[in-house]
Amino acid sequence: MITFRKLISLPALSLIMALPYAAKADLVVLQYHHVADSTPPATSTSLSLFEAQMKMISDLGLDVVSLGPATREALSGDAPQTNQVAITFDDAYESVYNAAAPILDQKQMPYTIFVNTDAVGGPGYMDWAELKELSSNDWVTIANHSIGHGHLARRSGEAEADWHKRTNRSLDVAQKMLEKQLGATAQLFAYPYGEYDEALEQKVTERDWLGFGQQSGAIGHYSHGTRLPRFPMANAYGQLSSLKDKLLSKAFPIDASRLPDGVVSDNPPSLTLKLEAPLSASRLTCFASGLGRINFSASSDTVTIQAPKALNARRFRYNCTHPAGNGSFYWLSQQWLNLDAPED
Repeated sequence: MITFRKLISLPALSLIMALPYAAKADLVVLQYHHVADSTPPATSTSLSLFEAQMKMISDLGLDVVSLGPATREALSGDAPQTNQVAITFDDAYESVYNAAAPILDQKQMPYTIFVNTDAVGGPGYMDWAELKELSSNDWVTIANHSIGHGHLARRSGEAEADWHKRTNRSLDVAQKMLEKQLGATAQLFAYPYGEYDEALEQKVTERDWLGFGQQSGAIGHYSHGTRLPRFPMANAYGQLSSLKDKLLSKAFPIDASRLPDGVVSDNPPSLTLKLEAPLSASRLTCFASGLGRINFSASSDTVTIQAPKALNARRFRYNCTHPAGNGSFYWLSQQWLNLDAPED
């Protein structure tokens, strides 16, 4: 057995089979909340940084495309030769209307706003008239971010019938409200807080929606339609020093449908991956939220990734990258959800 930095031997949560994959262009989805200098730092992108990010996209010659069609194209394996970029905003904050939308509208760059319908018209949020104004542009998509932005994964001890009732209401009332107010019928859903479990994914599948999280990575042929990644672009994560790698990243060549849904049973959780060409354990680098680079063990073509200690946050991630050629990286982000930790 070859050990990389430290041997890890606890049982793996699951074994994920890789499929043969050649490096190709994929879809990179950027996730924003506020675009402002005075809003909460953890969810804000300064206006100057946002403008610089848009400039880098243009300088790299990357097309900004509409989220729904481009995602389906990437999942089908029919993406073009050059990476594409989709821009998304969660929660429909007023700063997006005032700061980001004028920039994107002037360039007619497509973007999607995921709306928490209960918040519309509240302090700091767009109202229905503003959303209707934006949605009148062909390049703007309005989509579902639930009613009330509640945590939708089934809670510990929650009766199944109660869970079905509250999640069905959250998904369906919001969708009906968007259609009634705006005529918006996009079959796109952004999980509140990026949280999901298999049962919630099944509800998204039953509605024939695409489900977007908050874990990072590109979307490609081996991505999965109800656990789609987006790169967070708040100030802490969207700096230009790392943005190029994200914009040119490739979907990790492992069948994402066989990754765990991330609900933690043992903490720290263990993730086992089987690597096939072009992947090699010697070129893999992995990180954990708040811990930096972490250890993994490798035996033959299998690696086991595990943080060195329990993580007490409600949400955390293992992120792994691997060179993909031409200066780009395969990018895998496994989100973990600790249901024993308090809700936000």
